[in-house]
Amino acid sequence: MSLLLPVRIALFYFMLAFTAFAWCLVSLVFAPFMAFRARYRFVVQNWCRCAVWLGKTLVGLRYEVQGAENVPARPCVILAKHQSTWETFFLSAYFEPLTQVLKRELLRVPFFGWAIMLLKPIAIDRDNPKAALRQVAKQGHERLEQGAWVLIFPEGTRVPVGEQGKFSRSGAALAVNAGLPVLPIAHNAGMFWPKAGWGKRPGTIQVVIGQPMFADSESPRAIAELNQRAEDWINAQVSELEAQGRSTL
Repeated sequence: MSLLLPVRIALFYFMLAFTAFAWCLVSLVFAPFMAFRARYRFVVQNWCRCAVWLGKTLVGLRYEVQGAENVPARPCVILAKHQSTWETFFLSAYFEPLTQVLKRELLRVPFFGWAIMLLKPIAIDRDNPKAALRQVAKQGHERLEQGAWVLIFPEGTRVPVGEQGKFSRSGAALAVNAGLPVLPIAHNAGMFWPKAGWGKRPGTIQVVIGQPMFADSESPRAIAELNQRAEDWINAQVSELEAQGRSTL
């Protein structure tokens, strides 16, 4: 497979772009007439499952999930490690309906951005962090009340393997203000789908879902403590997964 891997990767990107374009066109026609949950399944969940399947079939990006029993019945705030594009596809397919915090510029992408607008994303202006925090607090609370999971990558951007970004408290604050837990998720997708470049490496991505974490109170100190607890757990799990992954290279 190694000799054919560059060809498979090129085919993967071609199929990913082709299916995204075709599915966005179909979604723009039919999705506006659907209820939000059905719209999410139609527009996002099905296509993201297709993207994960393409990665598995063409590039050999398999995955295993540990801790599925920790997922609560009621949607809450998901705090996840961000290393690649893969986890965005996977988490969007695994949890439904789900809304996520993303940069506002994505909504301007023809067809793709228009389709995303149908799904009530929390599209923030990264150049105005104070306004972004207020927006996440307001719209995130609304989405939670509507029964949607809220996905937040607390590091704010993709972080290369072996590195750690500063965790924003916005997700922890959102959960505490809504009286809900945070659900921490760790993985090692960056070892197989790096942040930089087009290269991919076949292998099994490990995804670990932790137990829901609650704050002791609604105070700022409790929010900071909850955020630190989630950060420590995610970083410890990621370090362990990366060590295991390097031992198999």
